Amino acid sequence: MESIKIKKATEQDIDRLQKIGKQTFAETFSSENSEENMREYLEKEFSTEKLKSELTDENSEFHFANLDNETIGYLKINIGQSQTEIKGTNSLEIERIYVLREFHGKKVGQILYDKAIEIAKGNNVDYVWLGVWEQNLRAIRFYKKNGFVEFNKHVFILGGDEQTDIMMKLKLD
Repeated sequence: MESIKIKKATEQDIDRLQKIGKQTFAETFSSENSEENMREYLEKEFSTEKLKSELTDENSEFHFANLDNETIGYLKINIGQSQTEIKGTNSLEIERIYVLREFHGKKVGQILYDKAIEIAKGNNVDYVWLGVWEQNLRAIRFYKKNGFVEFNKHVFILGGDEQTDIMMKLKLD
């Protein structure tokens, strides 16, 4: 097996981003959510217009995890005003780390996470934060293992469903 390569996404990668984004989100959450709420969320959050504006936002970055020229996961980070919530002036948000189900347990998420921390350190932020669905115990364990602590909660809307995200953060040295 070749090694996993991380590549920053550009506007030309919009179709690839849309495909991996929808597929990984559906794999992760469709068993616990209604088909209608999933469809509404996927259509809105992964629309060509929304992804295009996110890809051209200088305060947001997407990075793909590629293996043998296949995209198997991705990362989205936000800084400054592009964070989904402003939790402080000098922070970086990990908005998404998603990996295709068949590659779970193969360290792909850790590689994407390490990339996010590298970017955070390069931007000299004080801390990294994120929101994770309270029922996504696998992700919560992953972030705790990487030193994150819970500090708050917020509401996440999936279609017509209000869900609770646990807010977690990691102070950087």
